[in-house]
Amino acid sequence: MMVAEPGDIIEILAVKGIPDVKPGDDVAKLIFDACQKNNIKIDEGDIFVIASKIVAKAEGRLVKLSDITPSIFSIRASKIVKKDPREIEAILSASRRIIRMRRGIFLAETEFGVVAANSGIDKSNVGKEDYVLLLPKDPDRSARKIRKNLEKLFNKRLAVIISDTYGRTWREGQVDMAIGASGINVFRDYRGDKDMYNRALKVTNIAQADEIASAAELVMGKKKGVPVAIVKHYVYDAKDVPARKLNRKDAKDLYR
Repeated sequence: MMVAEPGDIIEILAVKGIPDVKPGDDVAKLIFDACQKNNIKIDEGDIFVIASKIVAKAEGRLVKLSDITPSIFSIRASKIVKKDPREIEAILSASRRIIRMRRGIFLAETEFGVVAANSGIDKSNVGKEDYVLLLPKDPDRSARKIRKNLEKLFNKRLAVIISDTYGRTWREGQVDMAIGASGINVFRDYRGDKDMYNRALKVTNIAQADEIASAAELVMGKKKGVPVAIVKHYVYDAKDVPARKLNRKDAKDLYR
């Protein structure tokens, strides 16, 4: 299968000035207003990379720990992973299943199929001491809604990637990856093409949505208060392939 090749130059712009997001906020409108304020020109095909935190906040995914009564299982698990049992109960509420509990780590599969420490639940950049923030319940659906609203506001065809930060098997450090996507094929599939020596490519299927999310994080950062970036001049297949397709099925998973 032939795919259009990316250009030689890709531009990534930080969208500054987005206020602290509250439940019920219109994320697309906040982004539109910030772009207008910063005189950012939006072009056909621009990709908006949006941190999962502001999407989750807008969707009311904040949970107050003092409102949680932990189960017996959560109390027992808290002694293994050294976490607040109420936090473990919140993790369980956002999980399909537990993968591992060891060495102080609670590894779980989220409701939408990503395997993450603590099921992606976070306390950083929440702004409230007694609260934790769950991930969006369905990030692909969230991305689709935001994309459609952005397209109406800007009157352009656009793509949206919702990103979050994860560790990686066998590698130290973390990178951002796509947990939600709309308006873009999350893969760049080279299988069936020829390499530069005319040999058939059999397995090369690039997770381009993850690469875009990681690249965007370089201008977003973790302490800058910049939850949105715009990727320009990147050539991609606009076929709507959701981020959940990036989740490896159990039959192909060597680690579960």
